[in-house]
Amino acid sequence: MLTVSVISPEAVLYEGTTDSVVAPAFDGEVGILTGHAPMMALLGKGVLRLGGGTGQRFNVDGGFLQVADNVVRVVTEKASAV
Repeated sequence: MLTVSVISPEAVLYEGTTDSVVAPAFDGEVGILTGHAPMMALLGKGVLRLGGGTGQRFNVDGGFLQVADNVVRVVTEKASAV
């Protein structure tokens, strides 16, 4: 499982676990599963989707995503739940 945090300047929008994350990176979508290699990516504008039956979706605009040791941190400039 992945431990995920979705953070905007206004609030922590999500903290929990899921089995997958699909994020709108600056140069295209990126998919993350358990065991993903460490990485950082700039976010573009689009929908961040969390899998694993959570059904959580967020509109994000800018920021970055970090993956390390099955922990995914999404820090975005603007975000709202879909």
